[in-house]
Amino acid sequence: MYFRFNLSFRDVEELMTERGVDVSYETIRRWVDKFGSTYAKRIKLRAEPPSPAWHLDEVYTKIDGEMVYLWRAVDEEGTVLDVVVQRRRNTKAALRWLRKLLKNQGIKPTRIVTDRLGSYGAALKLLGMKHLQDVGGRKNNRAECSHVPIRRRKRKSQRFKSVHKAQKLLSAHAQIYNLFNYRRHLITRDTLRKFRHQANLNWNLASASMCP
Repeated sequence: MYFRFNLSFRDVEELMTERGVDVSYETIRRWVDKFGSTYAKRIKLRAEPPSPAWHLDEVYTKIDGEMVYLWRAVDEEGTVLDVVVQRRRNTKAALRWLRKLLKNQGIKPTRIVTDRLGSYGAALKLLGMKHLQDVGGRKNNRAECSHVPIRRRKRKSQRFKSVHKAQKLLSAHAQIYNLFNYRRHLITRDTLRKFRHQANLNWNLASASMCP
């Protein structure tokens, strides 16, 4: 429930109490820390490859009083490819980000849409991929809009407590978000029911034998 919906640990505690399960919010927090990354890895293993058109964006936030940047990549369908928390947004940070993306996605991009941040162009040039960059207008709205669920999560939890914890939560949240991202405005009601049923099956497989 914590990963699936925009709930706090105390919200989940109340919902569990209504179901006759007496568990503290602190225990739920420990469960999230312990099992979240495992759920995410299992979901990613079963996921279909992303599309080769990638949208990259970065947004700043404060964690424990320090300004940091959330680097986020999605494909043209809105599937989250990865999220990385870094303290800089220079060429070195962009290069590290792009190398991680290329290593973990299993496919090579045919188009990389970015904003006008110069670090993207410099990093892509070093990788020999400058010709794939697409910049201009509102082409990167897909990536900019994908920050919204994370901002909602941050507001609900009041704030991220540390860079390490933010990275761990956001990585797990991205894969679970992808699993239940049906893009319902583009499909019929019958198709939505099929997608929802398949997502629940995959979730049950991902979380099987992991309950404490």
